[in-house]
Amino acid sequence: MFHAVIYLDHHHAQVLHFDAHQAHAAHIEPHHRRAHGRDPQAEHALFAAICQALQDTREVLVTGSHPVIGQFRHYVQAHEPALASRIADYRPAAELSQGQMLALARQFFVAYDRMAGVPTPS
Repeated sequence: MFHAVIYLDHHHAQVLHFDAHQAHAAHIEPHHRRAHGRDPQAEHALFAAICQALQDTREVLVTGSHPVIGQFRHYVQAHEPALASRIADYRPAAELSQGQMLALARQFFVAYDRMAGVPTPS
């Protein structure tokens, strides 16, 4: 699908791939994680899994807590430069339901595509 929106925190990510007619959700968690506190190794594994899930997506909106999206941005720039160029924006946000994520992303990409001169699909 053409677009994706993700919500991430230090423990998991919710990924929604969508187009004008459908959406597909995926939940990503690292295989191993500490019960308490940050675990940089688990975060690295989580970020790698997110990048893998986004490999065929043309435009991505990233949402989540400000610190974790900053860490994800740094990871993507350092390890996945091809993906970095396809991330349209990083937007801090509280945890959102799938419906809220989809509404936010659809609204964002209509404006984003309009700014880029891409016609809105009907």
